[in-house]
Amino acid sequence: MDIGINEQDRQEIAHGLSRLLADSYTLYLKTHNFHWNVTGPMFNTLHLMFETQYNELALAVDAVAERIRALGHYAPGSYADYAKLTAIPEAAGTPPKAEDMIRQLVDGHETVCRTARSVFAVVERASDEPSADLLTQRLQVHEKTAWMLRSLLEK
Repeated sequence: MDIGINEQDRQEIAHGLSRLLADSYTLYLKTHNFHWNVTGPMFNTLHLMFETQYNELALAVDAVAERIRALGHYAPGSYADYAKLTAIPEAAGTPPKAEDMIRQLVDGHETVCRTARSVFAVVERASDEPSADLLTQRLQVHEKTAWMLRSLLEK
């Protein structure tokens, strides 16, 4: 494979993108769980908002996984792999109250932002513009979503 990025850089980028994929998939699962289980006075608003968010995340994980493949590496695709790679805790057990759901999702989106930013150094060093573009797009979505969720918590 000769796409202008050496193997070591491709491997390092693929590993960083694998962490982004794991974070994104874990956030997808958490958001979908909260969509199903939200209750209370904000039910309709949150139910619809969470649906929009998990649908966006479903498309995002595909784009991240396909970029990993384009770099010549296999994308992780199991819960066991994601559990090892993600920095986002699962929402196991009884679902939290609506405001705690929002807080957890804010934390999740902010975590995805930090993970995406951590990959930029090698991406820029390797002149990997497609990965840089993907990371930038993901940052825009996650920063905006975190802001929108945060705004629901203001009194």
